[in-house]
Amino acid sequence: MSSNDVAIRINNLSKCYSIYDRPQDRLKQSIMPRLKRLIGRESHNYYHEFWALQDISFEVKKGETVGIIGRNGSGKSTLLQIICGTLTPTSGTVETNGRVAALLELGSGFNPEFTGRENVYLNGAVLGLSKEEIDTRFDDIASFADIGEFIDQPVKMYSSGMYVRLAFAVAINVDPDILIVDEALSVGDELFQRKCFSRIEAIRNNGSTILFVSHSGSTIVELCNSAILLDAGEKLATGSPKQIVGRYQKLLYAPADKQEAIRDQIRRMDGQYMSPRVNIPKILPSVQNKLSEDSQPIKETFDPNLKPSSTIEYESYGAYIESPLILTLAGEQVNNLKRGEIYRYTYSVRFTKSASNVRFGMLIKTISGVELGGGVSASSIKDSLSYVEAGSKYQVEFRFRCALNPGVYFLNAGVPGDINGCETYLHRLIDVAMFRVLPETENVVTGIVDFGCFSEIELQEAQ
Repeated sequence: MSSNDVAIRINNLSKCYSIYDRPQDRLKQSIMPRLKRLIGRESHNYYHEFWALQDISFEVKKGETVGIIGRNGSGKSTLLQIICGTLTPTSGTVETNGRVAALLELGSGFNPEFTGRENVYLNGAVLGLSKEEIDTRFDDIASFADIGEFIDQPVKMYSSGMYVRLAFAVAINVDPDILIVDEALSVGDELFQRKCFSRIEAIRNNGSTILFVSHSGSTIVELCNSAILLDAGEKLATGSPKQIVGRYQKLLYAPADKQEAIRDQIRRMDGQYMSPRVNIPKILPSVQNKLSEDSQPIKETFDPNLKPSSTIEYESYGAYIESPLILTLAGEQVNNLKRGEIYRYTYSVRFTKSASNVRFGMLIKTISGVELGGGVSASSIKDSLSYVEAGSKYQVEFRFRCALNPGVYFLNAGVPGDINGCETYLHRLIDVAMFRVLPETENVVTGIVDFGCFSEIELQEAQ
């Protein structure tokens, strides 16, 4: 791989810490070895070594999203700090190609005595931005963080969620070539988490490199192109996210007396191919907690506060999607839905330019962006609208059965059409609408999608 294609190159990286059992041993170490050498005696160390990282080597290509997963104490955070330049390695080299923005441990890089505004300018300057560049970005940073008047209060007054909101807002608004994220997305409500995932998707689509550390296997699988498994400071394996997460979980849940054998097995398996990943994310605990023992009938409603803050709009090629709505069959607007019922997803499309081979589409996704399913108005270009006149307006309606378990979901809308002989989106809105599937008191469906499973149990043998 040529140097121009590499965003991060790690060669034989190691980090060793000197561990002292007693405070006085640190003083002895600074004095006694020199004294003993002066009088010709053999000296010894008053510390023992702890290798947080041992001989780590890997490369990350430009535009890749790489997940790093491992148990507590495996060296993940140490590795990221060295890549960011906040920690010096004992041996080995790190090369980065481009501007690096990082979200490391909570509030790292913030001065607790400074206000949020002052910390924005401080962090921006550290990342190489001029005051004028930060001025132009400040409104976007403040809007994304969404902490209101607290932006002008000392950050020592912030909650953990406010810390992460502001830190993430700074990191993603400095146009990073390399974005490094260390477990930051575990803090915040559902809407903010989705906004973070949405922005990470946008940064990735713009060609930036992302290094993502998490204990969540499903998040690694959903976000990353490849993954690295660290354990006890050693790089055990690299490969596809599904492959690496499976090996991590096997190691994580193994008995202590079996772990070294499994580590050896993983080393031997490193580089072997496994089948493509299958995303099976869990139902959000925050939704499960809403289940009530009360057996009142579930009622579909419209909640005006249930609206996305993560919408991404594609560049228009003469088409504009407007007024996306979810309706009951009777025409009532809703966004709190009942599992098993049929709904209408509607939007209008206004054309300011003529277009050919036009289709319309929709897609349903989870909070972390996993695509669950959707539809298009025609199965192929030959069945599409062959010609659409400028100035025309179309009403689009998709009917779908809500076959989803309780949770929060997002909707896309898109208009594919012909541009210079190639099908592309004339307009597309990501996360343009959202809905909640209401909790139920008696629900035997597991996972996310209701496949209509039913059980039959019969006794075959009895004593």
